[in-house]
Amino acid sequence: MQRRHVLGACALLLATGWLAGCASPHYLQLDPKRTARVPQSGSGQAVTVTAVDGRDSEVIGTRTGSAMSTAVITVNAHELVPRLQAEAERAVREMGFTPTTARAEGRPSLTLTLDHLGYERGESRPLIDEARLEAVLIAEAINAGNTYAGTYTSRRTQSYAMRPDKKANTRMVNELLSDGLDRAFRDPELGRLLAR
Repeated sequence: MQRRHVLGACALLLATGWLAGCASPHYLQLDPKRTARVPQSGSGQAVTVTAVDGRDSEVIGTRTGSAMSTAVITVNAHELVPRLQAEAERAVREMGFTPTTARAEGRPSLTLTLDHLGYERGESRPLIDEARLEAVLIAEAINAGNTYAGTYTSRRTQSYAMRPDKKANTRMVNELLSDGLDRAFRDPELGRLLAR
């Protein structure tokens, strides 16, 4: 009899821990990296490079897919923007330009904006759930009164039997943003306008 009470108490503790784990928020610390080669177009010209967060909210979704869930997934702008800045500067340098954060009259500029980052629940099937992720980056090059703006969208659908933990979510969102950076800086029109 006493053993049954102990087993029942253990089961209750496990269930409580599991539910608490499901309801806990995730704060993702990201470090996306561009891996694609960039087109060469510069010859050392200075380019003002700026990365900004254009999202409406730092919450990108919830782990359960329910809008009312407390299990939110958050990506803080003050942590992510410096990493996007570093990747944008690295890309501009590899294009053949000299990146700077200082603004100057008449100097070409490139602004990288994180316009959207979303994490939603996809289709549910027996024993399998799905997460749908989307990132939208906008790169705007300005030079001598001319502007070129490109929008680059990355999407990923991930099936799972057990809800992804913080480490898995961090990896998925990093890969999503890395793909977005690759798409943006592979665009030859950015470098062409900056080099005019």
